[in-house]
Amino acid sequence: MVSAATTPARTPSYVHARVSHRRTRPFTYEFGHRTSMWLVDVQDAGAAFPRWLRPFASIRSEDHFAADDARPLAVKVRGYLDAQELDWSADRVLMLANARSLGYVFDPLTTYFCFAADGRLEGVLAEVHNTYGERHCYPLHVTERAGATVDKEFYVSPFFAVEGRYDIRTRLTGDTVAVGISLTQGEETVFTASVSGDLQPATRSRVLRAVARYPIPSQRVSALIRWHGVRLWLRRLPVVPRRPHQAPKGMA
Repeated sequence: MVSAATTPARTPSYVHARVSHRRTRPFTYEFGHRTSMWLVDVQDAGAAFPRWLRPFASIRSEDHFAADDARPLAVKVRGYLDAQELDWSADRVLMLANARSLGYVFDPLTTYFCFAADGRLEGVLAEVHNTYGERHCYPLHVTERAGATVDKEFYVSPFFAVEGRYDIRTRLTGDTVAVGISLTQGEETVFTASVSGDLQPATRSRVLRAVARYPIPSQRVSALIRWHGVRLWLRRLPVVPRRPHQAPKGMA
């Protein structure tokens, strides 16, 4: 289910996130791991991180949407919404993301929760990054009772063709955040993934502990993706050729 937030989420927040992946075709393969993530307001995405700590943890505008666009992140989100002709006011936008560390960031899925001035969740943006440096964003039209469905348009795993549909559900309350995705190809659900965790106020001591516990989170996530990719390849899973990607309006 994609649901509206009933309690204003606390930002900035630290999320000790649980990430899980499961594929079911042509064989079952699953894994899970813990990592650090952050829920921040795009108007001040760096608020969680003391200036002296930012070489080890930061959220930067250039790491999202168009890399060569130096405008503030909130402006880029607004530009994407306008380019897609979405009528969301996005009075407040909360972003669930990985942090850059030691000059590197890899964030497979960045989720933007777009709220109206009255606190109503208008929609969600799912920004996907692949390991080839490409980016794509899916706008999700949400309701309180139904999940969002979008066609797959972006090459992510080299073992899945760019076809089928994603069913995406999200949850954001004052205490928790969760995103769940399933990929259906033909009539079969072939892949599911989720990220979830409790929201913890990003106090200075908590931020320091999080950075000490996961000093290079993006590097770790990137390495894990490649490790699992090698394991799948060794099991003779066919590689699907990657085709050129055209970034959607508002990202190029």
